[in-house]
Amino acid sequence: MNHSLSHILLSTTLCTTALFSSTAFARDTANHFPFADVIALGQAEGKLDGSVQFFLKGQNTPAISQRLSTDSTNKKTNGVGKSDEVACQWVALSALIALQDKAKSLGANAVVDIVSNYKKIEYASPTNYECHSGAIMSGVALKGTYAKTR
Repeated sequence: MNHSLSHILLSTTLCTTALFSSTAFARDTANHFPFADVIALGQAEGKLDGSVQFFLKGQNTPAISQRLSTDSTNKKTNGVGKSDEVACQWVALSALIALQDKAKSLGANAVVDIVSNYKKIEYASPTNYECHSGAIMSGVALKGTYAKTR
């Protein structure tokens, strides 16, 4: 084998190895964290004003007088330099702020039956939400129904 052919084969092998290594180490960790922690963070930061209440599917809710539309959010945040939990709390808060804003615009005072809906795969828990974390990003997708409670 001549020198330039062996150099080409070595370069091709290295490139192929690098390509497969980067995809093999891609991270997509499914985390489940307490929903109550996000609500508390939102209230402490003044981002959730209390005009809209949030209820995960399976949680007890006040009596519902009217169900309005169902909607979903899909938020991402930079996770570099943050623990998965911290990044997930902030991105989940961003999702709740979006739901709060839409609820207010509809005249709703609650979002009920909230489920995580990452990549359109539902995760329902009466206590936790799902957040996916990768090497540089974390994401939360929530789906819920706007409602008026008594």
